[in-house]
Amino acid sequence: MAQPAKGPAKAPCSTPPEHIEDAVTSVHPVDEKLHPSRLVPAALQHIAAMYAGVVTPPLIIGQACGLDLAARTRLIAASLLIAGVATLVQTLGAGRFVGNRLPFVNAASSAGIAPILAIAETNDKADQLPAIYGAVMVAGVFCLAIGPFFGRLLRFFPPLVTGVVITLIGVTLMPVPVGWAQGGDETAADFGSMSNLALAAFTLAVILLMQRFGRGFLKQVALLAGLLIGTLAAIPFGMADFSAIGAAPVAALPTPFAFGAPVFQPAAILSLCIVMLVLMTESSAGMLALGEICDRRADAEVITRGLRTDGIATLVGPVFGGFPTSAFAQNVGVVSLTRVRSRYVVAAAGATLLVLGAFPVLGAVVSLVPMPVLGGAGIVLFGSIAVSGIRTLSEAGLDDSSNIILVAVALGAGIIPLAAPTFYADFPAWAQTVLGSGISAGAIVAVALNLFFHHLGTRSGSTAPALKSS
Repeated sequence: MAQPAKGPAKAPCSTPPEHIEDAVTSVHPVDEKLHPSRLVPAALQHIAAMYAGVVTPPLIIGQACGLDLAARTRLIAASLLIAGVATLVQTLGAGRFVGNRLPFVNAASSAGIAPILAIAETNDKADQLPAIYGAVMVAGVFCLAIGPFFGRLLRFFPPLVTGVVITLIGVTLMPVPVGWAQGGDETAADFGSMSNLALAAFTLAVILLMQRFGRGFLKQVALLAGLLIGTLAAIPFGMADFSAIGAAPVAALPTPFAFGAPVFQPAAILSLCIVMLVLMTESSAGMLALGEICDRRADAEVITRGLRTDGIATLVGPVFGGFPTSAFAQNVGVVSLTRVRSRYVVAAAGATLLVLGAFPVLGAVVSLVPMPVLGGAGIVLFGSIAVSGIRTLSEAGLDDSSNIILVAVALGAGIIPLAAPTFYADFPAWAQTVLGSGISAGAIVAVALNLFFHHLGTRSGSTAPALKSS
C-alpha cells in the first residue's frame, strides 16, 4: 500500500542551539532591558544615591529665601519632577535631537547654590526667586546656544584629560559624603558625633561584606542593601526621622510661575551663565566617564544631545520652580560600582522621580534614610568614580615625562579648592566661580596643557591618543 505523502521537511533552526545564548546576549549592556526582578532594585539604588542631592538645592535656597514649609515642599516637588523628566529624556532620547541614551541622571546641581544665594542676598524678598529664575532661564538658552561646540571639541579630550577630570570628580566630591556621615547639618548639636560616625561606618561595613561574600545579583545590590540595613539599624536609636511623612502633602503638582514672573537682571544672568559653563564641563565629563564605564564611547553627537537636554531642562525648569540642571556624578558611581549599565534602569529611576514629585508623601518615605547612612554609601560611590579615572589614566602613556607633568599640574589645580577653599578669595567673582570648582579648574588646566604639549607646533601624528571606541 502506498505510503501517504509526507509534508515538506521542516527547515533547520536558523540559529543553532549552542548559539542561541550568544544571540540573546548580543544586545549591548546599555540597551539591555532587564527583568523587573533585577531592574527594580537597581533603579532603587540610583534613587537612594541621588535623592539627597536632588532635594538639597531647593531646601537650601528655599530656606535662604525665607519660604515656609509648604513653599519649600513645592520647590522640592518641582526639582523631583524636572529631574525625572530630564532623566527620562536623556536615557530614552527623542529622535536625533536630545538625549544621550546612556544611564545618565540629570537633576538640579548643587554647584549653582552659592551664586544663587548671592543673587538672593542682593534682592528684596519679593524679587529673590523671580531674579533667580530669570537668570536660570537665560543660562538655559546660553547652554542651548553653545552646547554643540562642546561636542566638537572631543579631540582635545584624550585619556590624559578625561582621566584627570574623572579622577577629580570623585576626589572633589568626597567632602559631600563626609559631611553626610557627620550628620549633614553643620548647625546641629550632634554634627560629627560618634553615633553618626558609627552608623556611617556600619553602613560602609555592610556594603564591603556584601561585596566580599555576596554572589551574583546579591553583590550587585550591595549598595541598596547597605542603605536598607543601615536605616533599619538607625531606627532603634531614634536616628530615623519620621516627621517628614506627616508633614508632606499627599499630592502637590507644581503651578507655573508660582513664585512670580521671572525678572531679568544683567549681573545675575552673567553669574549663572558662568555657572552654566562649569555645569556643561562637568556634564560633558560625566558623559565621557559613562562612555568609558559602559564601553560605549560618548562621541561629539552624544555629548551635544546630552548638553541640549541640560539646556532645555534648565530653561523650562524655572517655569515650575526648578534650578540649573546638570549631571549627577554619584549615579555615575552607582553604574561603575554595580556594573549594571542598562539605561532602562536609570529611566525607571527617572519615572520614579516623577511619581515622588507628584506625591510628596512618597518622597518623604525615601527621605527616611538617615544622612550618616547616605554618607557611608557615598564614600564607596565617589571613591569608585576616582578609581574609574585612575583606570583611564592607565591608558594615557604615563611613561612620557610631559604626560606626567600634565597630569600632576592638572590634578594639583583641581585639588586647590579642596585643600584651600579661600585660595581664590581675592580673584574676581567670575574667576572664583570657575576656578573654585576643582572639576572645572582641573579640566581647564588639563585641556590647556594637552594643547601645549601635544597640539601646538606638533604634527597631527604626534598628538595624544584619543579615547578608545568600544
